Amino acid sequence: MESGEDYSLFETRKDKGRHIRRIYAISLFVAICFIWAYRLSHIPAYGKWAWLGLFAAELWSGFYWLFGQALRWNMLFRKTFINRLSERYENSLPRVDMFVFTADPIIEPPMMVINTVLSVMAYDYPAEKLSVYLSDDAGSDITFYALLEASTFAKHWVPFCKRFKVEPRSPAAYFNTLVSTNSHDHNHAKDLDAIKKLYVDMKRRIEDAVKLGGVPSEARSKHNGFSQWDSYYSRHDHDTILQILLHERNPHNSKDVDGFVLPTLVYMAREKRPQYHHNYKAGAINSLVELHGADGYGGPLFIGTCCFHRRDALCGKKFNCQYKNEWNDENEKEVVKANLHELEVESKALASCSYEENTLWGKEIGAIYGCLVEDVITGLWIHSQGWKSIYYNPPRKAFFGIAPTNLLHTLVQQKRWGEGDFQILFTEYSPTWYGEGKINLGLLMGYWRFNYSATTCLPILYYSFIPSLYLLKAIPLWFIPFAYVILGESSSTLIEGLISGGTIKGWWNDLRMWLYIRTSAYLFALIDIVWKFFGRSYSSFAVTTKIVEDDDVSQRYKNEVMEFGTSSPFFTVLATLALLHLFCLLATIKELVLCKVALTGEKMALQVLLCGFLVLINFPIYQGLFLRKDKGRLPSSHTIKSTTLALSACIFFKIWN
Repeated sequence: MESGEDYSLFETRKDKGRHIRRIYAISLFVAICFIWAYRLSHIPAYGKWAWLGLFAAELWSGFYWLFGQALRWNMLFRKTFINRLSERYENSLPRVDMFVFTADPIIEPPMMVINTVLSVMAYDYPAEKLSVYLSDDAGSDITFYALLEASTFAKHWVPFCKRFKVEPRSPAAYFNTLVSTNSHDHNHAKDLDAIKKLYVDMKRRIEDAVKLGGVPSEARSKHNGFSQWDSYYSRHDHDTILQILLHERNPHNSKDVDGFVLPTLVYMAREKRPQYHHNYKAGAINSLVELHGADGYGGPLFIGTCCFHRRDALCGKKFNCQYKNEWNDENEKEVVKANLHELEVESKALASCSYEENTLWGKEIGAIYGCLVEDVITGLWIHSQGWKSIYYNPPRKAFFGIAPTNLLHTLVQQKRWGEGDFQILFTEYSPTWYGEGKINLGLLMGYWRFNYSATTCLPILYYSFIPSLYLLKAIPLWFIPFAYVILGESSSTLIEGLISGGTIKGWWNDLRMWLYIRTSAYLFALIDIVWKFFGRSYSSFAVTTKIVEDDDVSQRYKNEVMEFGTSSPFFTVLATLALLHLFCLLATIKELVLCKVALTGEKMALQVLLCGFLVLINFPIYQGLFLRKDKGRLPSSHTIKSTTLALSACIFFKIWN
């Protein structure tokens, strides 16, 4: 227990299998050291440079593996006692601000966004102490219209959730889980039918507006908030748009149908001008903060959403031993003494482009600017101020998100993350020097694992094609410790996945994506970084779609068929590598069967197994190239281009001496 045996809010325990995990990790490291020693002591006369290249790849992969082991060395697990929270603090719970971000009403549909907002508004928390902010980076009047509709629907949905203890509290998710509307409770069935009808009507109005590409004039005339779009030029050039839709200071429009106060609800689109950099999501985070705003080593990294921050930590306050939890909200009460109109006017100034000029915002206050992954760099900065974070994964998932639904969008997203993480190393906030002496070495290694992720494309790519190509000349490159390291690491990730509730199929798909990301997304991330050093590239923030575009794509997605369907350099790299492995394996089998050439002992056998494994894991690509006829297949141009490149590489290597 942390403190107070009977009334602790949570307990922390260490991983029960940590000793076995550590012994196993040490044995793998010993095997890795054997591999390094073997490479240096058995350099062949023929193929020396390929051999040394493998040593370099294995050397870097070994160090990167060590970074990952730091995150597994001192694992902690937590259990909370939520019922004790109200017992201890009763009515003195702190105010909580919930931030929801959206950037494009097309690829992040308004219905999806407001379902998130409604689920947050229905939290089991005192409504008068809960504020929900929607930051719309597109400044879309359709998204505002959707939130306006949601504010009306919330007056029915929030009391319905509390009355019947509804789970999950996202309307779309809840209605999808219902088998039928039959209920032994007549009142529940009646209320359920009524709330479902309200939701369907709201959904129809919002989706009609999306299809029309604008808000109906009748709806515009009913709310003066739409007048803020009169000066709207484009999503990249507009004034601050801010509207407080629900607030306790407006008693006529802040209560639900049962007469209870609803959480505060605010829409905001920060000002954007072509001459000002808007700093991506970090700028949106800071605008909201200004408005109101790896456990075992001191806490996990901040990598996106699904997290809670103390306002003091985000606002630049350093942690010290004398810090106390002060949940007194007298200061907040002072803020809201002004009427809502005055509060909106004052708040708009905080979200303007010029407000942060020559201030510490983005440097020592709020989310840190200057990086594609503002979350990771902000988390590092917070850790360096002495704050600690904890990781908690409750049995009932606290957050649900929607990931990209096709391969291209996944790779685009991973490219941005890989590029942004590596970019941190060349800023003043690099963990190597900024975190030195401020955070634990184990946590530093955890940051390095993310920072150097893009560089793993080089050893993985080298290991992907050099052993396969050397099969064409029957030259062995492996020995037994290689098999132990690869099988050992693969089995440990499988066991971790199964313990976490995953499946063997899920593990296999994760392994496939691990390979695809490192041989394509990270490769182009690294290329962009190099080009940027020469001033030839500009980092951009790519928003990935979270929806399935049409019925055919949706059906393939449900059937777990990989979606290609378009041309991309990512696919050219993946298809070329996949075909190279296939050609090398077929050529080796031909030599073994037709020419009756024997394998050179166990070393060549392991090499053939690696090539066979790579062929097996690339089966969806072969389907997309040759077997599928649907629109989700790889374009014919990719088939021709990749086949030509792979065959050329094999022929050139075969005849090259």
